Amino acid sequence: MKRIKIIAVLLAGLFGATYAHAQEVLTLQEAIKYALQNKAEAKKSALEVENAEYQIEEVRAGAKPQLSANASINYNPLLQKSALPAEIFGGEPGETLMVAFGQKWQANATASVSQQIFNQSLFTGLKAAKTTREFYQINNSLTEENLIEKVANAYYQVFQTQMQLNTLEINLASTKKTRDVIKGLVDAGLGKKIDLDRTSVAVNNLEAQRQQIINALELQENALKFAIGMDITTDIVLPEETFDISLETIAETADVNNRTEIALLNKQTELLELNRKSIVSAYYPSVSFTGNFGYLGMGNVFPTFGSDGFKWSNFSGLGLNVSIPIFNGGATRARIRQAEIDIQKTRVDMEDTRLGLSLANENAKTQIKNSLLTINTNKSNVVLAKEVLDNTNNNYQNGLATLTELLDAENAYADAQNNLNTALLNYKVAEVQLIKANGQLKSLVNEK
Repeated sequence: MKRIKIIAVLLAGLFGATYAHAQEVLTLQEAIKYALQNKAEAKKSALEVENAEYQIEEVRAGAKPQLSANASINYNPLLQKSALPAEIFGGEPGETLMVAFGQKWQANATASVSQQIFNQSLFTGLKAAKTTREFYQINNSLTEENLIEKVANAYYQVFQTQMQLNTLEINLASTKKTRDVIKGLVDAGLGKKIDLDRTSVAVNNLEAQRQQIINALELQENALKFAIGMDITTDIVLPEETFDISLETIAETADVNNRTEIALLNKQTELLELNRKSIVSAYYPSVSFTGNFGYLGMGNVFPTFGSDGFKWSNFSGLGLNVSIPIFNGGATRARIRQAEIDIQKTRVDMEDTRLGLSLANENAKTQIKNSLLTINTNKSNVVLAKEVLDNTNNNYQNGLATLTELLDAENAYADAQNNLNTALLNYKVAEVQLIKANGQLKSLVNEK
């Protein structure tokens, strides 16, 4: 039996060590970096940037020589006959002879080359290739910024719940201590049983609240792990840290023209302008060079080189092709007008985006100012509530206060701390929005 207990202790120690080792201490910066490397949005955005290079290669390929080779072999079981005057072959005038042309077997092999010399649409496409790369690079930056914002908000939600849990555990420990004191008095015949029962009910309620917060914390941690692309089964621990409050962030003036959203719309407008030019290029003539070289063989036997029954001849040709558009019923003009409408719509979107970004910036500043006022008020409330709790506890022990007053003081102290935690969270969320408005979200990755 003793041996079984020793093995159980060893296994418990082994599993406990494994559990502790599997826990991941996760700071905000580490969470953001992990998300930028592992979250699906970040991976797909990076793949789009890579894919843009292949799109550019595809466009550039149109400006390079195009080479192709073709070969074919045909067998003609029945040769088509043509009607010819018999007198050509010395026959009677007026007679007609049916003569078959061609051979049973025919083969050819051809190599061709073509090169664009002037094609305005192709030249515009080459200009658009570079702009396309820049568009996807900016879009990748915007994806990263949105991901940083999402991770930061999820991180602070977990942090706030942890602070609520810490506050409740302190309150629970204090209430348990009070219950133990009352129990001692009741056991000694100096206290009331009803006071012990009421304190036990308060302890049970706090333990139920604690379990609810633990459940909520687990759900929020899972949401955070999903937001950064981490395995849900991984255990994470947020470090013990305090929320820093910086007044410098409020003093900064945001320039919406520096925002990634505006840069992306500007680049999109450039692409639409190039698209319009590409459509206009349909009015321009195009010039291309072509050349070919090949062999043609015919005979009544299966084609082979050197066979007397099959004859080969080579051929080649060089050409300059010029295509001049004259009239297509106004289709090009209609496409140009559609392209211009797309440009105007993007400009409208840009103005609306600027307005929205300015609104978000002002709202974030207002929220921060309100949060600062709330934080200062709640800090004072926490100090005051702690003094009231200490005095009430002292008065209760000396018979100068009721148990109800003591429990109310403990609840007031817990509420003051929770209100302070909520105000701190609201401040940090507003701070993230203001940092975003200043176009500096990526600075969160490098924060110390």
